[in-house]
Parts: sequence; structure tokens; C-alpha cells
Amino acid sequence: MQTKEDVLQAVEEMDVKFIRLWFTDILGAMKSFAITKEELEGALDEGMGFDGSSIEGYRDIEESDMVAMPDPTTFRILPWRPKERATARMFVDILNPDGSPFEGDPRYILKQNLERARNLGYTLYVGPELEYFYFDSCDSTQTIDKGGYFDLSPLDLATDLRRETVFALEDMGIRVEYSHHEVAPSQHEIDLRYAEGLQMADNTMTYKLIAKEIATQNDLYATFMPKPIFGENGSGMHVHQSLFKGETNAFFDANDEYSLSDIGKSYIAGILKHSNEMCCVLAQTVNSYKRLVPGYEAPVYVAWARRNRSALVRVPMYKPGKELATRMELRCPDPACNPYLAFSVMLCAGLDGIEKGYELPDPVEKNIFKMSKSEMKEEGIVSLPSSLGEAIQATEKSELVRKALGEHVFERFIEIKKREWDDYRIQVTPYELEKYLGIL
Repeated sequence: MQTKEDVLQAVEEMDVKFIRLWFTDILGAMKSFAITKEELEGALDEGMGFDGSSIEGYRDIEESDMVAMPDPTTFRILPWRPKERATARMFVDILNPDGSPFEGDPRYILKQNLERARNLGYTLYVGPELEYFYFDSCDSTQTIDKGGYFDLSPLDLATDLRRETVFALEDMGIRVEYSHHEVAPSQHEIDLRYAEGLQMADNTMTYKLIAKEIATQNDLYATFMPKPIFGENGSGMHVHQSLFKGETNAFFDANDEYSLSDIGKSYIAGILKHSNEMCCVLAQTVNSYKRLVPGYEAPVYVAWARRNRSALVRVPMYKPGKELATRMELRCPDPACNPYLAFSVMLCAGLDGIEKGYELPDPVEKNIFKMSKSEMKEEGIVSLPSSLGEAIQATEKSELVRKALGEHVFERFIEIKKREWDDYRIQVTPYELEKYLGIL
């Protein structure tokens, strides 16, 4: 699908009755409303009005009118809905009533940052690895299997669930590379093949919804909560990323010791330099920092390596003939983040490294989890924020994140996160009652 005419023709040919219009709030929660095919042509021409004051982080009530403008290139049939009188979806761009882009639309934020990269001659490609859990219900953390990493049936009882999810993703034009059981019981991963930044952000939101829909159809619940089970590995969203100039991977240099170009090195150096400032956007919940602790395969130390998965950034080893696959992998994001904002801040940090010529330090190939504090100090290794409160403080001071998100989203995001942190830190938890009530 490319044009309005393509969409209208497809609706007739595929017997589509309903079209769901998708977008996210500032935190990345999917929002949607449906229109009938009779309203579609008008929506494609003029958009559909809605109340923006009811969307987290959008507008105040006195300036609440917003317009959802469908993007024809994102038209897809929803494969889990009935085929007769079918349902389709399109992502929308959020506009002000005068037709100008709404500065609080996360999709618009990413478009702006991708345009900045294009003006410098680069196209961002992204490949996220999202992990998630299957539970009995949304009210329980009762697992459905005792499987571990790469386990097969009968330990992995969700093989068919992943199979159905992969089929649904492919039916919607999303290419899948891998699917497998992860380390923790009932934990799973489906890896999407890399794509251009905006397309991948749309694909990421689609993937999360499909995983939940397929689980629901099987009387289960899929959650992308970063750390739902104490003592088990949490769910991450490792983000592979590279810049291309036309058909050429700008990160690759055949003559370099690490097969990395100066551009690739400076991009990674920018990511490392700004990692603490970005952390609140990449790991945006209170629960995210229950995952970001030493051990449990969660990277909390700001360093890079090639084979060492205890480092924050990993550069997979180059394989001859695979120049296009040269990339970096950032390992601290989790799937609760808003991918439009997460990709934006990562791209801005990398571009800052390129524009300012940051130098990449030597890789750290030792297991950082086993290093002493003095060893880490000697290597110049610092840690990510240990709580949402610390992360907010780092982000609030960041001019880079402010620039990446724009004034509206930056201010609203910080305000929302401060409110969440305040709500959390005044709670009295079962841990405190069990530890203190009987002895104090």
C-alpha cells in the first residue's frame, strides 16, 4: 500500500468493513479507534478528530482538539480477526486542527530525528529483540512451563503459541528471524528482521499487540513487564542498530581491527557517553530497575565489547561477506519503553558522537560482573542509574534528550515519570511488612 487509492481498492477487494486507527501516547501505550469503510475516504483526505486531553501526555482540556491522519503505507489486514467483513489497521500521524504536526506525537518525534539523520546522509536501521512472559492471566505470575534457554517440547509448552504469533506477524508483512524459549520459565523471544527506523517502531508496536492477542485467544496472558518474577531473568529489548549511506553500511571498515569505521566508533561512543541520560526513556518504569541489577544477564555497566554480554554495548563479531550486518547492540532497553522515543534518543546520542568526533575506548572483554570496584574504576567503567528516581534526575539535566524529544514531550515525560516515582516511593510493600513489622 502506498496511496489513498491503493487502500480504497484493497478495502473493496478484501471485504474490509472496519479500519482501526493506531497510535501511542507518550509512554508507548497503544491507542486505537475504529471507523467503518464508509468513513475511510474522508479520513484519508481530512483525518478523524478526537479528544487529545484524554491521551496521556498530549494536550490539556482547553486545547484538546486533535486530528488522526491515517498513513496509507501502514494498511494491513488483522489476521486474527474474521476474514469476512474483515478488520484492517493503519497507523496515524497526529495533527493539530490547522493540519500542522502535533509536537507531542511520538511518531512525529521519530520522523523528525530520522530526517535529521537523512540530512547528514544516513538511514537508521534497527533490529530489536523483545522478550516476554506467558502467564495464566493478567492477575497472576503463574508460569505455564519450566523451560530454559532454547528448550524444546515438552519443556517449552508455548511452541505453538510462538508459531501462531510468527504466522500473524508475517501475514502483516513483518519479517521474523528467530523465535525461541528464553532463560526464565515461561519466557520467550521473537526477533524481528532489521528494518528502517520508523517502520521498525511501527513493527514493534504491532508485535507487542499480536503477542497479546494470540495469547488471549489461547486463554493466556502475554506481558512485556521488565521484571515480573523475583529471582528470575527479566525481559529486555536489546536494540541492534546501524547507519547506512545508500546501500553501504556506514559502520563497516574492512581495514579496522574491529571491522568498525570511524563513523561506527563515534556513534557507539555517543551511545556510551549519553547512556545515563537516556536511561529513563529506554527503561522507563519503576519495575525496569528491578531488571537492571548485576547478574541476570542485565547490562548495567557502561562499556562495550564484542563477545562479552556483561557490557552495555556489544558489537557482534564480523563474518566475512556480511558487511551489511555490521552493527552495535544496546542491551539496557526493555520492552516497556515507547519505541518511537527510544529509537529517537539512541539515534541522537549516536549522531552527537559522530558530529563531535567522540573517541571509542578499548573494549572490555572480561566479565564485568566479577570485577571489583577498583578494577572497574581502573577501566573507567561506571554504572547505569539504579532506580527510576536516579534515571529521572539524569534525564532532566540532559540537553541531548530535550533536543531529541522536543520541548513538549520532554517536559510532559519528566512530569509523568516524577509522578510515577513519587507514587512508588511512598508505598509500603509486603517485603517491608515481613521484614520489620514483627521486630520493630
